[in-house]
Amino acid sequence: MRALSAVAGAVLLLGCASVPAASHDADDGKRVLVFSRTAGFRHDSIPDGVAAVRELGESGGFAVDVTEDAGAFTRSNLRRYDAVVFLSTTGDVLDTGQQNAFEDYIHHGGGYVGIHAAADTEYDWAFYGGLAGAYFQSHPAIQPATVHVEDRAHPATSALARTWERTDEWYDYRSDPRDRAHVLAALDESSYTGGTMNGDHPIAWCQDHQGGRAFYTGGGHTKESYAEPAFRAHLLGGIRWAVGDARADCRPENGYRPLFDGTATSLDGWRQAGPGSFTLADDGTLTSSGGMGLLWYATSGFASYSLKLDWKTAGDDNSGVFVGFPPSDDSWSAVDNGYEIQIDATDVPEKTTGSVYGFQSADPNKRDRALNPAGEWNTYEIRVEGERLRVWLNGVKINDFTNADPARSLTDGHLGLQNHGADDRVSFRDIRIKELPAQGN
Repeated sequence: MRALSAVAGAVLLLGCASVPAASHDADDGKRVLVFSRTAGFRHDSIPDGVAAVRELGESGGFAVDVTEDAGAFTRSNLRRYDAVVFLSTTGDVLDTGQQNAFEDYIHHGGGYVGIHAAADTEYDWAFYGGLAGAYFQSHPAIQPATVHVEDRAHPATSALARTWERTDEWYDYRSDPRDRAHVLAALDESSYTGGTMNGDHPIAWCQDHQGGRAFYTGGGHTKESYAEPAFRAHLLGGIRWAVGDARADCRPENGYRPLFDGTATSLDGWRQAGPGSFTLADDGTLTSSGGMGLLWYATSGFASYSLKLDWKTAGDDNSGVFVGFPPSDDSWSAVDNGYEIQIDATDVPEKTTGSVYGFQSADPNKRDRALNPAGEWNTYEIRVEGERLRVWLNGVKINDFTNADPARSLTDGHLGLQNHGADDRVSFRDIRIKELPAQGN
């Protein structure tokens, strides 16, 4: 990584330049606008942030333009960009016409990335407040704190450990974004002094907002942040999601409890049926080997629920998530009496990723648009209500199936993860469930 101090001096902030700004070329045509105008406090880390985003663009394959000229916010110019990064902007930085142009940009699928003081911006513009997710309230002194990573599948947080120790200026917000945005990481207020959000303190989140995509991180006050490898990876993942290069489930998520949280003790309620096994790694990931077997949750069955879990293949691998089967240490009981939500991107339609294996294919177009490639994490939501089974992949509904076979009733059954064969390596993380009110058939 080149020294940021050397690069920062060469960065041209185009506050008085014509628009559009000069940019780097990118092979895939993705382009990002970094906007860092301030009408209040100005962070001295802005040049470091600009340099970091430029470097991330070079390594991540997207072009980067930089400006402090609000005149860049026209409908025709914004159409050139896949995302706009508000880098520690403060105060009222856009007039009414520019605000209208940006709203139109978001409504037509544009991306927003807010960094740190982006939450200290445009307090009288309700649309922006909803897009950013929360407004700045106050902050204590710069100090170390513990960040709990709540979503380890999103590209902004997938490379992080479950806890992230770092130093920054930790914002308190005027409201909690959890009910309207998907929280990626939250502060442990007991790990530092001065937090005022009563123990629920989101610090990074994402959301699909009025047609567009919005990612915000509260980090980035200090110059040192932009030289920190973990924070740079966090930013790169957020930008990749915002420009549409990676998929993730950014719907709000509340009311779930863990069935497997990455610890060895959380496997106490699970049992292996049949050959093969799963290996638990230090990062809290379960990976299949051998088979054909099944790791099933034996503590209880479930009748009406939303099951969420994160999964990743190494290549052309085969696995699946079984639902609705009776308790048994015979792994074939799940095959004969339940339903499998398949994981295998290269099989035939009714036996490929997102299908109810052997019964109903996923919508292929929606599935292909939602699917991250091998080596990247994906998130399933499998929702069972009565005899209806629906599947979301990275927040996109790809299958809606209704069971008509009394022998395979979904109204009470167990859950399991398949380990398919000797050459198949599929990994799972963060298995959680929310039980729902009972439904009729």
